[in-house]
Amino acid sequence: MKIDGKPHRTIWPAPDGNAVEIIDQTKLPHRFEITRLETLKDAAHAIKAMLVRGAPLIGATAAYGMWLAMREDASDAGLSNAYDRLYETRPTAVNLRWALDAARTKLSPLAPTARADAAFALAGEICDEDVEINRSIGEAGLAVIKDIQSRKKPGETINILTHCNAGWLATVDWGTATAPIYLAHDGGIPVHVWVDETRPRNQGASLTAWELGNHGVPHTVIVDNAGGHHMQHGQVDLVITGTDRTTRAGDVCNKIGTYLKALAAHDNGVPFYVGLPSPTIDWTIADGVRDIPIEERDHREVTEITGRLPDGAVATVTITPEKSNAANPAFDVTPARLVTGLLTERGLAEASEEGLLRLFPEMRQANKD
Repeated sequence: MKIDGKPHRTIWPAPDGNAVEIIDQTKLPHRFEITRLETLKDAAHAIKAMLVRGAPLIGATAAYGMWLAMREDASDAGLSNAYDRLYETRPTAVNLRWALDAARTKLSPLAPTARADAAFALAGEICDEDVEINRSIGEAGLAVIKDIQSRKKPGETINILTHCNAGWLATVDWGTATAPIYLAHDGGIPVHVWVDETRPRNQGASLTAWELGNHGVPHTVIVDNAGGHHMQHGQVDLVITGTDRTTRAGDVCNKIGTYLKALAAHDNGVPFYVGLPSPTIDWTIADGVRDIPIEERDHREVTEITGRLPDGAVATVTITPEKSNAANPAFDVTPARLVTGLLTERGLAEASEEGLLRLFPEMRQANKD
């Protein structure tokens, strides 16, 4: 995707070969800053403090974090410490564990002297694979958009509602929920996106709107609670969200508020789709409500908000009474029964275990084992 006409990924090796560079997403949309990650500590901080966020990008950052760790200490103890240090940063996103498991599997049999180079190569492969996965998800979603256009709105604008940021900023490139949108827009299909602000971290307002605007996609930012209203009035043709973890039964764990969008969509007959890269499927669990750990984040994300002042300065202010408590669950789980379909790199899947296994038959035997 492009920023000021220049193609970017969200993470890349620094030109000097001594670090990894990322877009610091905590500074968006008011400032565009690139940050260097030079150590395991830097990578862990970038994930935990959400300089990078989105399940695929978290996994890619963790993979590069293993490379940085192996440059510091490539011993077995160093490998184990790096795995544990990175895993504890964001327990909900399954891509994190997937990337760390892949790194540990590849590096463990190697001599310590070979581990850093192998980790660097693996991180690059994970990033390139993510780009291809997301573009393929985009093709699956584009078919859905074209079908809606041909059946219901020939020549008219397709209105899509999304939640949180499942755009290219949440991945290495293209995004998951946004990949179909970008492909449709680039292909000449008129699309308009309703962008949920996504309290409390406002990833929709600060990230999705920023990236859509940079790419020239028409969009409108709305408060989280307006989505149902627009659905009731026929102003939403489909919903597409991302996912941080999806169970083998098709339950979808995504940013808090996704469940409410799915309920509103179900009540109003609006199709609800999820952009699902296969590394985000957790084949080990079936019941998302019961078994997915939900991260509880700092209460200050609820009690404070950051924005730009009239003089251009960026400031954080408190919006709640001084003595009020706040709860901050970061994710919720949308049951499979509310999901119209899962957009994967292998095509559209029914939100069920059998639906996923039809596209990923190799997991049928793996589940038995």
